[in-house]
Amino acid sequence: MVHTQYKQNKSSLTAEQQDQITAAALILREGGTVAFPTETVYGLGADVTNPDAINKIYQIKQRPIDHPLIVHIGDVSHLDYWAQAIPNSAWKLARHFWPGPLTLILQRSRHIPDSVTGGQDTVGLRIPAHPVALALLAALGPKKALAAPSANRFGRISPTTAAHVQEELGVAVDMILDGGACEVGLESTIVSFHDQSPKILRPGGIALSALESVLEGPVILAHNTSQMIRTSGSLPAHYAPATPLRIYSTKHIWDRSLALAAQGFRVLVMTWSDIGRSRPSSQSIEQFSMPVDPIAYGQQLYSKLRQFDQAAFDYMIIETPPDHHSWLAIADRLQRASYNPFDNKQN
Repeated sequence: MVHTQYKQNKSSLTAEQQDQITAAALILREGGTVAFPTETVYGLGADVTNPDAINKIYQIKQRPIDHPLIVHIGDVSHLDYWAQAIPNSAWKLARHFWPGPLTLILQRSRHIPDSVTGGQDTVGLRIPAHPVALALLAALGPKKALAAPSANRFGRISPTTAAHVQEELGVAVDMILDGGACEVGLESTIVSFHDQSPKILRPGGIALSALESVLEGPVILAHNTSQMIRTSGSLPAHYAPATPLRIYSTKHIWDRSLALAAQGFRVLVMTWSDIGRSRPSSQSIEQFSMPVDPIAYGQQLYSKLRQFDQAAFDYMIIETPPDHHSWLAIADRLQRASYNPFDNKQN
């Protein structure tokens, strides 16, 4: 995906939003949880220094306690409070892309508790590019940060609206701040510096080419099998709807869909290419055309997966994304959403 420079305007917040943020900050200081918008997806936040509050996140999400949480901070100047031994290249990326959809994996400082990192000596840090998120961090006060994974049950589709959070987590969360639909719609790019050399552990809202342009050198795209540390969204199965999801090439998508329909299954077919216009006749197949542009596709992906997951389809069939670096994040999310350890041979 292509990075956009995000500009925030605190004056754009309404008086009602500012009052809600003040109330949310009080909840967080008292050990509660607050769901809040970022430019990527909605996060489920708790005071990073409060062990009981952090435990609530794991319980609400039904998340394994060894799966680390990303920490959201309010300003680049706070980076060396939460991390240590920070490479110059990490500072360069932070100053260029923050606020924005970039998470840096760095050696944690003593201010980060074990419960946030899954016992590892590294921590993922980022500054969200959303006026509500930034105002919430500012309202928390100095030397405060939010541990905040996505505001959904572990392994399920990430929420991109406040309504998604309400549908999935409901009263389990003490407060939900509504900041509208997320601008990016996919999680942040995760770049690791734990061995000093920059590696992308999860593609996201910042493109590989944009990172290499700023660093004036190569950035390695790591594969799951080569990762030495655990990070958010790194498991083979993740971001998944309840409805079985399969990915097929443009060449095979209609043959596979018709075969399922012939067995009496109701099938949703999601395409991006012109193949969607040549839909074969079948009352058991419904087709939806996604944008050809990867940024627009990413903005809609989770919302559409949620919509179709609630529409009583037996299968979701997704056209394989283009083999291009701008589609890396989308391809990554679809591959994890479709993961089946017993039948993962998709064409």
